[in-house]
Amino acid sequence: MRKGMFLAGVVALMAVVMVMAVTLPGCKKEAGEKKTYTVITLNPGKLLIGNDTTYAPMEYMEAGTPVGFDIDLAKEIASRLGLELQIITTNWDGIIPGLKTDKYDVIMSAMTITEKRSQEIDFSDPYFDADQSLAVKSGSSIKSTDDLKGKVVGVQIDTTGQEWAEKNLTGLKELRKYETIIAAFEDLKLGRVDAIINDFPVNNWYSKDGKTEVVQIIKTEERYGIGIKKGNDQLREAINQVLADIKADGTYATIYESWFGKKPE
Repeated sequence: MRKGMFLAGVVALMAVVMVMAVTLPGCKKEAGEKKTYTVITLNPGKLLIGNDTTYAPMEYMEAGTPVGFDIDLAKEIASRLGLELQIITTNWDGIIPGLKTDKYDVIMSAMTITEKRSQEIDFSDPYFDADQSLAVKSGSSIKSTDDLKGKVVGVQIDTTGQEWAEKNLTGLKELRKYETIIAAFEDLKLGRVDAIINDFPVNNWYSKDGKTEVVQIIKTEERYGIGIKKGNDQLREAINQVLADIKADGTYATIYESWFGKKPE
């Protein structure tokens, strides 16, 4: 429950950005009471999240509203922080610059924690495990990455799928980069690309119509994290505590099962 708020101050970043401290008395939990947190956000009473809503089932638009696993988890995080969630739809290739220039408080958009990204932003503790995968048009003769020589392979730009393909695939006719994974799957169905390398949960989701299929899981043991602007340790620590609580009390497993049909491993 939100106990009170006050204006924390202003930050000069080419312009004056109003920041607000959501001050919730104490950071302790008395018997029968919810935990309370003190965090600083860009807009009073809100947690702004940068999100590329073209990556089902993690995040996508349905009847003009963002939905998905990340969205449901973000709602729970914001609620426990005493904040209202606001989704800022952002193109993937600009999502880190947007965080660094204060367009939103955090990134929550199926972002793999990598050394390169960690040089630019901080991350929460991991909240989701994922691997890469190979998707092809149903009935294709391609059964594994060994069959990709001379083929056109699609990836989403600036993703770990692109990085894996560039490091591990040789002899391709072309590695074609797309702004969204939706566009890549449209071309796969039309035969404009022969295969797609991308996160397994997403490839699996877009193959549910039977027109495409996942033929190989590529073990990369990636872990998604919530991106946080460097220096905002207070918000990072609060999010980590909330994530731990969500996992410990079973809420995470409930959200996970609602999207993936099984409990997390």
